[in-house]
Parts: sequence; structure tokens; C-alpha cells
Amino acid sequence: MDPLITGTIGLIILVVLIFLRMPIGLVMATVGFAGIFYLRGFDVAFSSLAATCFSNTTIYALCVLPLFLLMGQITVVAEMSKDIYSATYKWFGHLPGGLAIATTAACAAFAAICGDALTGTATMASVSLPEMRKYRYSMEHASGCIAAGGTLGILIPPSIILILYGFLTEQSIGSLFIAGFLPGLLLALFYCLVSIFICTFRPEHGPRGPKFGLLEQLAEFKHVWSILVLFGLIIGGIYSGIFTPNEAGAVGAFGAFIILIVKRRFNKKNVYSSLLETMRLMGFIFLILIGAMVFSVFLSLSQMPYALTNFLVTLGLPPIATMLVIILIFIIFGCFIDSLALVLLFTPIFFPVVVSMGFDPIWFGVIIVIVMQQGMMTPPVGMSCFIISAVAKDVPLSTVFRGVIPFWIATIAIIIILIIFPQITLFLPSLMPK
Repeated sequence: MDPLITGTIGLIILVVLIFLRMPIGLVMATVGFAGIFYLRGFDVAFSSLAATCFSNTTIYALCVLPLFLLMGQITVVAEMSKDIYSATYKWFGHLPGGLAIATTAACAAFAAICGDALTGTATMASVSLPEMRKYRYSMEHASGCIAAGGTLGILIPPSIILILYGFLTEQSIGSLFIAGFLPGLLLALFYCLVSIFICTFRPEHGPRGPKFGLLEQLAEFKHVWSILVLFGLIIGGIYSGIFTPNEAGAVGAFGAFIILIVKRRFNKKNVYSSLLETMRLMGFIFLILIGAMVFSVFLSLSQMPYALTNFLVTLGLPPIATMLVIILIFIIFGCFIDSLALVLLFTPIFFPVVVSMGFDPIWFGVIIVIVMQQGMMTPPVGMSCFIISAVAKDVPLSTVFRGVIPFWIATIAIIIILIIFPQITLFLPSLMPK
């Protein structure tokens, strides 16, 4: 059988098995191993699996993953999300849709120290939803706001997805972090504007909260100073060239431990929980990473990435039209597949196409992360919406999907803006020391 046909069949089998909810990492490894075995024999398949397991788990650049994951888990047990929400509520709660704005701001702030969308969504849902119920917010708008805001965790640095994208494409992780900063803030701002717009014209969706005095608002800095210091230290160190991303991860994890001690939440249970959850997540990530790398070897042997590149080039479509097709594919599959697996699966396929058309790889990394955010809010699955429904068991999934529609539209608007004005993404990285 022609290698290209073999690769196509393998990809179809992979997608079907993923839709059947089988473990993604094991499925990619199994289909990849079987494909290599069919094309090149058992010896090549076995040596590829062994080499992939060893080489991709001993790369120095990936040391940044457990460090930032540990930092994020420490911030969870330190209950920093509650501190963030308390502060943002007093700052923005009196505005139309003030609690929704506070929730979005808190999601953005928590994303800056967490790096993971699903953790951020679940954490902020447990903190924000009870308060929004108390102030009689419609569960449609409340759940949609949290589902959208929680996805900021994969864009605002430090982002685990951007780390893996940088590893796969051999791009600077530091540049990717800095590139995600302005788009992340812009997206959070758009989400806040959506809440203001909805609650201005339909006040029953988000009644105003009480207005606090200036002194009370300023006093909240005592709760959020740690987040500001930690984020400023990491991003400032990377941007100025003082830290490499790995060093920034170590500084961030150490700083999180210090904050845990200062906040008097340092105990055996919290430390054990942080370390255990970090190891669990790393095992999950490495399983998917190994599976994706084995499957990538199979795709390379089948010549599929090169055939796809040639096919799209020979179509004669404008580069922007080709990019829109790629974006649509990411949105569709993002509804069903975890963002981590999605970037590992599709980046090796589409990255050569993007580079051949002259698009900036740093810009493309930020774009696909926002597109994956879009997928996490899109029916029929929408991972972020499912998490909200799981946390708030009395909120139907249909209610969450209705509530997320305005934020979905805002995300589309941001994607269009970043496509038209790529300088928004590339401005800060261009100022970094070479």
C-alpha cells in the first residue's frame, strides 16, 4: 500500500479511537507503532518507540514543565484564587456585570500563575459561582463568563501549551511567553466588555454589587501582592534576559513555596498534594508527548506532512485562506480533543505548511492557542463548558453553551484582529534581547 494512503488510514483510525474516548497518549503510541511496523518492520518500530521514550523525556528544555506545573499547584493549595477574586470583586463589583468582570480579571490573574486552562476553570468556578448566585446573576451569563475566562490559562504566560509548541517547533519559549502577553490581556478585556454590554442592556443578567471605598480597594493589594511579584519576577526576568525559561520556572516554583510559607499555608498536606498532583500531570503529559512523537515518526514516514504542504500550495489559495482552513480544523477538533493532545498531534502536520507560506512561527503559536480556546468553548463537547457543568451540577450544559456564545464571538473577533494586525503579537518579542 502507498505510504501516503497508510498515513491517511492511520490518522482516520486515530481520530475514531479518540472520539470513542480512549486514552489519547496510548492511542497515538499504538497507532504510530503499528504504522511504523507496517511501513518499515518491527525492528524500526521498536527502536523508534525506545528512542522516543528516552530522548523526549530527558530533554533539558522540558525541565520547565514540572517547574511551572509545581508553581501552579502551589498557588492552588495556597488558595490564591480566593485572594484574587476578593480583590477584583472590590475593584469591579459595582460596575454593570461587575462580578462577571471580577471573575474574568481573576481568571486572567490566576492564569498568570497557573498555566493550565482546565485547572483554572475548575478553580474559578468553585470560587466565583457561589458569589454570583448570592447576587442573583443569571447562571447563563455566570457560567459562560467562567467557561470563557478559564481558557485564558493556556494563553497568558506561563502557558504549558506554548512550552510544548516551542519544543515541537524549536522556537524560543521565552519569546512565545512574551508574545502571548498582549493578546491575553486584549482577550480578557474583550470578555469584560462583553459582560458590561450584556448587563447594561439586560441588568437582570448581572446586578451591580456594592461599591467599596478607595481605602478598602487599596487594602486588597495586601492579598494580591504575591501574585504581582511572582508574575513580574518570571516575565520580567525572561523579557530582560536575566532568566532562561527553565531558570524562570525554578524561580517561580521557589517563589511560590516562599509565598506559601508567608501566607501560613505551608503544611505537610499542602506540600504533599502539590507534589503528587505535579507528578500526576507530568505523567499524563509525558504519556501524550511520547505517543505524539511516535505518531509523528509514522506521519513522517508516510510523507503526509509534505504531501499536505504540496497540496495546499498547489491549490493556489491565498496564504490567508489556507490559514483560515487550518484555523477551522483546529476549532473543530478542539471541541473533542484536549488542547495538549491537539497541539502535539496537529502542529507537526501543519507547521511546515505555515512556514512555507511565510507566516511567523511565534505568531502562529499564539494564534493556534487562541483557536484552541475557541474549541474549548464550542459544542458539542467544549471541555471548558463540561467542567463548569460538572462543578455546578444543577446548571444544565445547554445553559453553559448559551452563556458562552457572546464570549465565543469575542474570541473570533480577537483572532481576526491578530490576523490583520500581527504586530500586536510580535511587538514585545521584537524588543527582547537577542
